[in-house]
Amino acid sequence: CGCRSCNSACPSPFQLAALERQVFDFLGYQWAPILANFLHIIIVILGLFGTIQYRPRYIVVYAIWTAVWVTWNIFIICFYLEVGGLSKDSELLTFNISRHQSWWSENGPGCVRKEASMSGIKGLDNHSYISVIGCALEYRYIEVMHSSFQILIALVGFVYACYVVSVFTEEEDSFDFIGGFDPFPLYHVNEKPTNLLFKQTYL
Repeated sequence: CGCRSCNSACPSPFQLAALERQVFDFLGYQWAPILANFLHIIIVILGLFGTIQYRPRYIVVYAIWTAVWVTWNIFIICFYLEVGGLSKDSELLTFNISRHQSWWSENGPGCVRKEASMSGIKGLDNHSYISVIGCALEYRYIEVMHSSFQILIALVGFVYACYVVSVFTEEEDSFDFIGGFDPFPLYHVNEKPTNLLFKQTYL
């Protein structure tokens, strides 16, 4: 039980990191990352449940998912750095539903958001042009740092999951060695009363 209570608190940073990522993707209407983050949160909860309830299979599922999560974040890094023909200005992450970009594109450190009315242009009287100036750091680098941090957390989670599975396996092996699953001790315990009952009946 001591190992169980100790391990139950450790996955909390993984959940916090996933929730933090989900919040900023929601603010930027990034639908593909939102779905990926939602699935990631479910798998993290599953891994936490497996740790608390001694379910190594659930922890193995989490360990496998970390490889998928690392791959996804590498794709996000390539997307914002425009590697391999990808463009950060495309609508790939929004499923072409909207033209929203990362929340950090307008709310990054030092960014000043200005709106200019377009009343002089026919058909655009109710629209405004938004410009962002003064950003201390371009938003794509913030997204790259975000994804890099997620990769680091995932690698730590993978190592931790492997450690927990090995601990559970050792505990099960030691329990088998002591005789936790051996039916013969129960047989020997019941053998003596049966003999006594037979002798009493004979007498």
